[in-house]
Amino acid sequence: MGAVKTKRMPRAVREQQMLDAAVRIFGQRGYMAASMDEIAEVAGVSKPLVYLYLNSKEDLFTACIRREAAALTEAVRSGVRPGLGADRQLWDGLRALFTHTAQHPDAWSVLHLQARTHGERFAAEVTAMREEIVAFVTQLIVVAAREALPHPRLRSCAGTPIDPDLPEREVAGLAEALVGAAESLAAWANTTEGVSARQAAATLMNFAWAGLGNLMEGRPWSPPEPD
Repeated sequence: MGAVKTKRMPRAVREQQMLDAAVRIFGQRGYMAASMDEIAEVAGVSKPLVYLYLNSKEDLFTACIRREAAALTEAVRSGVRPGLGADRQLWDGLRALFTHTAQHPDAWSVLHLQARTHGERFAAEVTAMREEIVAFVTQLIVVAAREALPHPRLRSCAGTPIDPDLPEREVAGLAEALVGAAESLAAWANTTEGVSARQAAATLMNFAWAGLGNLMEGRPWSPPEPD
């Protein structure tokens, strides 16, 4: 009485079904409030089967983070078409990011809110994803610098050409700032009615690319002299 009946299906398929349910519950309830009973019920399986496949609530949450982090990273990478101008590549990447986060709000909640606030183990998983995206954006900025200066004379430690007027540290800082702004804007767009992925991407491009364009053309903003 009350037992959950399950159809036989391949383990990999059943596991994804459990992860789908877990992402939904973790994203909507939060990590602490989520229960394995509810996750099992939403997945249409028994709670012992969830434990058999995924060991513990902590391991289940980690598996959710890893899957959704990989999906977001792949969405951004596949959204960018090599060979286009740096501004177009950045636009396509941002639009892919905002489209993915809008289509998967529970997954974005898991990555952006839950994983960061419930222990170092979970936060480290998100940090690894973020570092990969920052590295990708860094490369786009390097491409922009290369386009602005046809014959760059400096190279990064990885051998990538960098504009002599755009030091490696500054490139890294620009990428960090851009990714941080994208994360905040995605969180805002997901909770603000009527904001499309295209609008969010255009907002960030208008905010960031005008400044980056000036920087690439040798017209950076300079802080005032100290008093």
